[in-house]
Amino acid sequence: MLHAKIIRIMTDKTSVRMNFHATFRFVAIATLFILLAPIASFAIDTVEFLNGSKATGTVKLIRKADKEFDFETKIGTRTFTRTYPFSDVHAVTMKGKRYELTPKSVTGSSEETTRTKAEVQAIIKAAGTSEPDWYASTSLDYPKTLDLAWPLKPPTKGWHSQKNMGQYIWSVVNENPSRWHSGIKLVHHCISLHINDKKLLQRDMQKLGTMYFELLQDYPRAAFWFEKANVPATKAGIVKLAECYWRLGNRDMAFELLQGKTVWLGSIKLYGDMGEIDKALRVVKAYRKSNAVNDAHLHYGDALRRAGRTDEAVKYYQRVIDSDKYRNEDYEKRLKGRARDSIAAIQVYGQLDISKIADGTYQANAIGYQGRLDVEVRVASNRIESVKITQHKEKQYYAAMTDTPNQIINKQSVKDIDATSGATITSQAIVNATAKALAKGAK
Repeated sequence: MLHAKIIRIMTDKTSVRMNFHATFRFVAIATLFILLAPIASFAIDTVEFLNGSKATGTVKLIRKADKEFDFETKIGTRTFTRTYPFSDVHAVTMKGKRYELTPKSVTGSSEETTRTKAEVQAIIKAAGTSEPDWYASTSLDYPKTLDLAWPLKPPTKGWHSQKNMGQYIWSVVNENPSRWHSGIKLVHHCISLHINDKKLLQRDMQKLGTMYFELLQDYPRAAFWFEKANVPATKAGIVKLAECYWRLGNRDMAFELLQGKTVWLGSIKLYGDMGEIDKALRVVKAYRKSNAVNDAHLHYGDALRRAGRTDEAVKYYQRVIDSDKYRNEDYEKRLKGRARDSIAAIQVYGQLDISKIADGTYQANAIGYQGRLDVEVRVASNRIESVKITQHKEKQYYAAMTDTPNQIINKQSVKDIDATSGATITSQAIVNATAKALAKGAK
């Protein structure tokens, strides 16, 4: 049963803002800005990334609202300024004092932290009963024509994104990062409006969990709302909740959730990310006589590829290419295109020693969820300086368009990139296209 007090705290504009300075990462970020924003330009600072790499230089400009900062570094005689989102940074050291921005375990770093079930539950509760740092300053902004009653079945057919809440979230909020915060706040508002309707309330809470998960990768808050929506009972979002548990530091909680009678296609990726290749294969076998067999083989190829088992990955990608079991021609074209792109990326891995790639700007493309995705990669002084998506047809790419390029730049590699939750196909397309682009500059 929903705890009404929690909902009132989360949705009532006039309620007292809760103090949660000992419980979650946002306080560390706020402290960083209050104490360190006016740092002198000559200071030598250090940035520690979630992948374990470090960079020294100077923090030049902090944009709290955008959760990012500009960092100036010198390579040889050249000076470069890059923008880093907080989500990619573990800690910043300024004037000898270290500030942690993002706990490694919360964002799914490869350096996994183990927590007890009680510790994970405490993190989830602390996050779910407190406001994100952006919440108070975000306006409740939405079209006046929008139907906030948000019925489970729309009363009219067709596409009306300025009236239908589900369509508004799908095509207006999800596709526009500048609306992510206001969109999430709007769903919080709907929860307050639907407090007396259990079915609407459950749908609202599940949607809120999905948005925190896919848009912001805020796994503690996503888990909080998935749990409130009783996701295991609804048989929707189970893989996402399991991923939250794992990323927060408890594998056993994730495994327990996935061991029901239903085998979930999305668990192939999750098992692969967790390094549980054998468990992923068992799921693949369960789908071999289904219409999703090619999706299963493609996901398993991705899991093998991330595990470094590239020869095996190629075999599974080839199964997708050789198959004739597709529901339509367009779907066949897209899946086979992704498989071919993945094989091509693997084949050029051996050429991707960044120190041996000539300076320059290189273009290439790969197949995403909706079709062709183009990237432009700039290399200078033996470093990947930028990865830009110059053209795409993706509709629900969530955070992949910024997260995946940032990972490539931070790791200076296209290997072992953590596909953005909820946008795996788009992330993989960016990685594949970047690999093919870099191969063009191999000396």
